Parts: sequence; C-alpha cells; structure tokens
Amino acid sequence: MTDTSRRPGIFAIRDVRSLITETAEEGHGLKKAVGATHLTAMGVGAIIGTGIFVVIGKGAGIAGPAVILSFVLAAVACAFSALSYAELASSIPVAGSAYTYTYATLGEVVAWIIGWDLILEYGVSVAAIAVGWGGNLNAFLDAAFGFALPDAIAKSPSEGGVVNLPAVVVVLAITFLLVRGVTESARVNLVMVAVKLVVLTFFIVVAFANFSTDNFQPFAPAGVNGVTTAAAIIFFAYIGFDAVSTGSEEARRPDRDLPLAIIGSLVICTVFYVLTAVGAIGIASPEQMEGSDAPLATALDEGAGMDWAAAILALGAVVAITSVVLVIMYGQTRIFFAMCRDGLMPQRLAQVNQRYGTPARLTIVLGLLISVLAALVPLGAIVELVNIGTLFAFIVVNIGVIILRRTRPEMPRPYRVPWSPVLPLIGVAFAIYLMTDLPWETWLRFAAWLALGVVIYALYGYRNSRVRSEPEATPGWAKEPEQ
Repeated sequence: MTDTSRRPGIFAIRDVRSLITETAEEGHGLKKAVGATHLTAMGVGAIIGTGIFVVIGKGAGIAGPAVILSFVLAAVACAFSALSYAELASSIPVAGSAYTYTYATLGEVVAWIIGWDLILEYGVSVAAIAVGWGGNLNAFLDAAFGFALPDAIAKSPSEGGVVNLPAVVVVLAITFLLVRGVTESARVNLVMVAVKLVVLTFFIVVAFANFSTDNFQPFAPAGVNGVTTAAAIIFFAYIGFDAVSTGSEEARRPDRDLPLAIIGSLVICTVFYVLTAVGAIGIASPEQMEGSDAPLATALDEGAGMDWAAAILALGAVVAITSVVLVIMYGQTRIFFAMCRDGLMPQRLAQVNQRYGTPARLTIVLGLLISVLAALVPLGAIVELVNIGTLFAFIVVNIGVIILRRTRPEMPRPYRVPWSPVLPLIGVAFAIYLMTDLPWETWLRFAAWLALGVVIYALYGYRNSRVRSEPEATPGWAKEPEQ
C-alpha cells in the first residue's frame, strides 16, 4: 500500500498505471496517429544518416578497413539494448523513453538524471547531424554545380567560419514541420527514408561494380584496439532505434508495433551499413574518406572517378540526413514533454496545441536552442558526448527490465526479452565496454553535465514534481523500497 501520510522522497517510483492514465489528461495527451510502417520508418530514418554518410570516414581513419568489423560490433552491442527497449516500450506506452521507464523502476532522482542525460543525447545529436547535413549540402553543390557556400556561413567559428547557416536552416525547418503534427512528420519521413534506401542501394551497386581489394591491406592497422575505438565512435550511427520508443504514446498499437519497429529497423540498417562499408573500402582508401565531411561522395568522386555519381549520392545524403534530424528532434521533444508533464521541468511547456495535437510551444523553444548549438559547435566534439549519453541510457534501460521483472512480475508484457536477465546484463556489459574507449575529456564533460542536472533538480525539479505538488494527480507513486 502507498503511504500517503508521508511526503514522497527523491526515489519515489511512479506506478505504471498512473503513468498511462496521465496520457489521457486534457491538454496533456498526444494523438495516437502512427502505425507499424511509420514507426519502422522512424527507426530507419533515425539510424541511417550521419553515421554512414559522415562518421564512417572518422571510423575508417581509426580502424582502417577493419571499420567493417566496427560496424558489426556496434550493431551487436545495440541489439541487446534494443530487446530491452522493445519490452519496456510495449509494456509502458508513454512518451519519455528511458526517462519514463526509469521513473517506473529506479525512482525519480534516477529518472531525472537519465532524462537530463537524454536531453544532452538528443539535443546535441540533432546539432551534430545538422552540421553533417551542411557538409553534405556543400558536397552536393560542389559536385553538381561546381561551387560551394563560403566558409563564413558554412562552418562554425572553431572551424574557421562565422556561423553554420545550413545547420540553422534545417533545424528551423524541421521545427516547423514537427509543430504542424506527428502525422505530417511521419509521412514526410517515410518519403525521405525511401529516398535514402534507394541512394544507398545505388552506392552499393556502383561500388561493387568498381570493387578492388587493394585498399584492404593492411586490414586492421591499429589492431583490436582500433576496431573497438572506432566502434565507440560509429556507435553514433546506430542510436536512432531508441527514438522509436519516444513515439510509443502516439502509436496506435504499441503492444505489437513498437517491438517490430525497434528490432526491425536495427536489422535493416545493419545490413545496409555493412554492405556500404565493404563497398566504400573497395573503391577508396581510409585516408581519402577520413579527411572528408562527405566520405561516401568522396569515395565515388576520388576513389572511383565518378563525379556524376558523387553528385547523386550527395543529394541523397542531404535528404537522408534531413530525416535523421526530423526523427531525433521528434524524440527530443517527446522526452522533454514527458519531463514537463511530470513537473520536473516547467509544466506550461507540456501544453498540447489543440489545433495541431503537438507540444508546439516546447518544440519551438527547443528548435531555437538547438539551432544556436548547431551554428556554433563543431561536429567532432559533439559525437562522443552523444555516444556516452546514449550508452548510459542503454545501461539504465537494461537494468530497468531486470528490476521491473522482479517488482512487477504480473504486469502485461506484450514482448518479453528472452533469457532475462542474461541478455540485459550482456547489454549492460557491452555499453560499459564501449564507454571505456571514449576519451577522458568526454567523461569530464559528461560528468559536468550531470552535475549541473543534479543542481537543477535540487533547486527546481524536486520541489515542482507532481508527486509532491499534485499528489492527487499521481496516486500511483510508491515510496522508496525499505533498506
């Protein structure tokens, strides 16, 4: 029984039924408007983008041709966490993803920390992807028309420019689309996903038609360490599958569609990634790709001498990366929305626009903040921060599956992770292993971000949380487990 005579503490746990009931509140409920096809397209749309069109060059520079193994290792590491996401998303169809799952398993303060972490992961990820979008736009303009935007408006100050204007434009355009509605956004994303798969198929066919084994020697110049270090960077290419879970509240049939979309999108993207990596090494050296913001276009242009094909690929990359910005930013708004609805962030931002059925005010605020970040921060420093934030979230989600199996064994689970707790624990181990390969500077920045989050929670989140300010609205909160 809930102890209503005592003020809930920082480890108060939200009951799953209470979380689901909260989604029907007037002015705070999102419209159920997306099905399995759109959800799977969201997963593919979020995963295939900057990772293969941009980050593959960084990975090849570290691991050489063995970057192919890095893609496989990163995919395997993600697979175990994807299973855990599938179970929790189908069981708790509420916006917020790992933040909400943590609130139902580990308590409020841990949920806040993971939510604060996800704000970093998604917000910074959108900025990084937007920077990659600008690089591919310039690659397309150069390949197709023989000119490019001047550095002053195409690069951040640390890269020799003044402002990254293309990055700002794409973020603001996506913000407008997200404000208009989830149905419109899902339809646009579906079209862009079709384009990106056609483009990658085109690249694979052209690459294998001009394939050479010359660039595969030496295969692993940096050894096993090079493969794992590159995998920690390339991991950035796979993080999109968890964005599917942020749309669980808007799914028509979350019990069936969410596991299918999460796992299916990861499998589809892994196949395309491995084939693309093999083809890229077959026509261009790692050194050629490493020095480019658009390595696949460079591979076709310099490696195969096919500038006309490079122009097509660069245009496809622009479309493809636009869909990543769309889906990841969508996920960011839904996580922030859930935190605002719970009172840990300003509740007025959780108001749903009655005309569009979206948290319009919140979306606009986040869009403006991310556009500033995209305009001024270079890609290199951001990617590793996104990776460490994602890996941290994966650890918590895997642990959440184990805990919820013990504390709520009777809860309906449309999808169940097989061989639990073994597979979730393997997911935790993989995440920790990849985290150890990230630079100490990344750990320092991440620790500073979490410390700032703890301060904000102490000053604002704890006092304004609905389990304290509106206990009648959250009857399902549970006291912390007794020691």
